[in-house]
Amino acid sequence: MSHPGTTAIETDAVRHMTDAEARKVTFGALLGTAMEWYDFFLFSAASALVFNIQYFAVGDATSAALASFATFGVGLAARPIGALIFGRMGDRVGRRKVLLITIVGIGIATGLIGVLPTYAAIGIAAPVLLVLLRVVQGLFMAGEWSGAITLVVENAPLERRAFYAAIPQLGSPIATILSSGGFFLLTLTLSQESFDSWGWRIPFLAAIPLLLVALYVRTKLSESPVFRELEERNEILTSPIKTAFKEQWRQILVATMTGTLGLAGFYLVTTFCVWYGVNMLGYSAGLMLLASLIAAAVEIPVLILAGRFGSKHGASRVVIWGSSAAILLSLPVFLMFSSGVPALVVTSMVVAVSVLALPFGASGAVITGLFSAKTRNSGTSLANNFAGMISGFIPVLTTSWVAAVGGHWWPAVAMLVLLAVLTGISGLLAPRMSVAIPGFKH
Repeated sequence: MSHPGTTAIETDAVRHMTDAEARKVTFGALLGTAMEWYDFFLFSAASALVFNIQYFAVGDATSAALASFATFGVGLAARPIGALIFGRMGDRVGRRKVLLITIVGIGIATGLIGVLPTYAAIGIAAPVLLVLLRVVQGLFMAGEWSGAITLVVENAPLERRAFYAAIPQLGSPIATILSSGGFFLLTLTLSQESFDSWGWRIPFLAAIPLLLVALYVRTKLSESPVFRELEERNEILTSPIKTAFKEQWRQILVATMTGTLGLAGFYLVTTFCVWYGVNMLGYSAGLMLLASLIAAAVEIPVLILAGRFGSKHGASRVVIWGSSAAILLSLPVFLMFSSGVPALVVTSMVVAVSVLALPFGASGAVITGLFSAKTRNSGTSLANNFAGMISGFIPVLTTSWVAAVGGHWWPAVAMLVLLAVLTGISGLLAPRMSVAIPGFKH
């Protein structure tokens, strides 16, 4: 796909960008995405371990889990609305301004969840308020990743974009370590009664000081040189969302498919598997959280490798490789997970998360590469949040499917294979539909 005018603008804007400048911006973006994922994974883990008990007065474990996971999904369902708001804002007033707004909204909503009374204290108002806070959280999260990844790629040397686009993805395993690590330590040091009563609130309240640190760093970042160049040439679009839907709807579709496996597959391997392991297989919550921690630690170098492979071979190829590996390893992973042997349970989650890290690490470069500079923030935001909305309901859909077949785990394998096929197809389609930028390998 050719956009001669914006391609020239983009090439000129980043011609003299250095790795030192790119690292500074990438670090600021990483802090914010780590904050976003920290808040997100807190809710994810709490959905499986706490909210089904404290906020939903439902008789059986499966129904309570379904209600809890549905609340998890509601926040993601709100994301397309946030994408419309913050995607447009990023293409109209700048990527940096959006990131300052989103990080504040995410932090405040998460902190309020930490002080929310339970169902036992205020009745039906508790789950209603939890859903409302989840929606607010989802709206602000909608603009965070897309704004951060756009700012990073537009501050990176063209030939290194795939590498730098993978670095903000490190926010996911870092956040997993912080959130799951917090829960894991609390389960070790507190009784089950104390953890269920008040201990789970501590990681949510910790979001406030994390917010202050991330906000301070972000105030020091400069605006994207590509956006500044668009401003100077009076090339800012009045309706970037409308333009993206009208002229780049195919790119939005392919970009949505690209992001689905890394997001939905991860939720399947973490949120669903944590619930299934604890409630259906009788594993301890401590084992599940420990497996999540180890998997997250291994994910970090895999994401960096995905970025390096993307710069060298093309990010779309990395998406294809990761999708193919997910298809091949889905069944062996779940066989190990259901074995009841702690070492194999941990290994299964490490292997699954590592495989999913390949398309996840490459997705930022692929998705942003599908859109021209004028609509990049809008297109990236729409695609990522459509993928997020779909992904958020994967745990509840899989839980329902598992319940329908008597509690067996094979529907989870089928779901993971389906997601991998969709994302693999997007990896094949993306290069021919992306913006041709000299020096950038699709």
